[in-house]
Amino acid sequence: MSGGRLLGIDIGGTKLAVGVATRDGTVLAERVAPSEAREGPDAMIGRVLDMARSVVDEAGVAMDQLDAVGIACGGPLDPWRGVVLNALNNPGWIDIPIVRRVEEALGRPAYLDNDANAAALGEHRFGAGRGVDQLVYLTVSTGVGGGVILDGRLRRGANGNAAELGHVSIDYRGRPCHCGSVGCIEASCSGTNIAVRAREALAATGEASSLRNLPTERLTAADVTAAVRDGDPLARRVWDETTEMLGAGIVSIIHAFNPQLVVMGGGVTRAGDLLFEPVRRVVEERAMPWLRDAVRIVPAELGERTGILGAVAVALDGPDLAATSPSTNPGRTDA
Repeated sequence: MSGGRLLGIDIGGTKLAVGVATRDGTVLAERVAPSEAREGPDAMIGRVLDMARSVVDEAGVAMDQLDAVGIACGGPLDPWRGVVLNALNNPGWIDIPIVRRVEEALGRPAYLDNDANAAALGEHRFGAGRGVDQLVYLTVSTGVGGGVILDGRLRRGANGNAAELGHVSIDYRGRPCHCGSVGCIEASCSGTNIAVRAREALAATGEASSLRNLPTERLTAADVTAAVRDGDPLARRVWDETTEMLGAGIVSIIHAFNPQLVVMGGGVTRAGDLLFEPVRRVVEERAMPWLRDAVRIVPAELGERTGILGAVAVALDGPDLAATSPSTNPGRTDA
C-alpha cells in the first residue's frame, strides 16, 4: 500500500457514517446520515456510495489513490466472502454481497467485518486499547455486541462470527432474545431493552415516577438514566438491575478470555460512572481474583468516530483477514 489513505464505511441500524482517514487514524473528511433502514439495503447502499464519493472529494484524494475500503456492518456475516448474511437490526439485509457491490462501484479493494469487531480493531489500533494485546470490546447500544483481540489479533471463529458477546446468556429462564436464545445480555441490557423494561415497570405499578411525564412509546435508555440522576426510585430499580446483569455478563466474559482490558462503548455508556462504577463493583465481587486482578474496565475513546475508525481499521486488517480465509484455515470444513 502506498497512498496512505483509507475509506471507512459504517452501516448501522440508526446511522450511516463514511470517512477518509490516514493510516494513523487522522480523519480527513467524514459524513453522517440517518440509515433510513426501512427503505431496505439497495437504498442504503446507494446513499453510502454517494457519501463515499463526496468524502473522497472533500479529502482531496482521488478514488484510485485509496489503499482500501473497510466496511463495518451488523451481522451475522461472512467476512471472507464479503457477504452480510442477516443484519438483525437492518430489515432486508439478507445475503447481501456488500463487498462486491462496493468494489464494483468504487474500484478499490474492500473488506468487511462485524461492526463490533470493527470497533474492537479501532480501539486497539487508535483508541483505549493501544499497546494492549489481550482486549475485549463490548458495545452497549441499540444492541449489545463484542469483539475479542487475543495475542494482538482479532479472533473471528470458524465462520467469522465469534464473540457474539451480547448473546452470552445470563439467565437460562430469562427474557426471549431475537437471536433465538433466552436470557442474553442484549435482551435486558441493550439501550432498546432498558427502555422496554422501564415501560414494563411503569405498567406493572401505579408508583409515581417522572418517567410517566414522557410519551411511553418514545421512552429511551437515556430517559431512564436522566431519571436516575434526578432520584427517581422506579428508574433506579431498573438501572440497578441493568448494571448487575451487565456486570454478571462481563464476569463471564472475563472468565472466558482473561483480558487485560475490557473496553466499553456505545450509547448506553454515555451514562459514565453511573454505569461503570456498579459494573466494576460486580466484577470486583464476583470474578475470580487471579483474573479480576489482571483486567481493567475502561470507556472507549473513539466516541462518535468509532464506526468510521473501526471501518478504517478493518481496511488495515484486510491482509490478516485474507490470511485466515477458509482455504487457509485447517479448522474449516465448509470451504
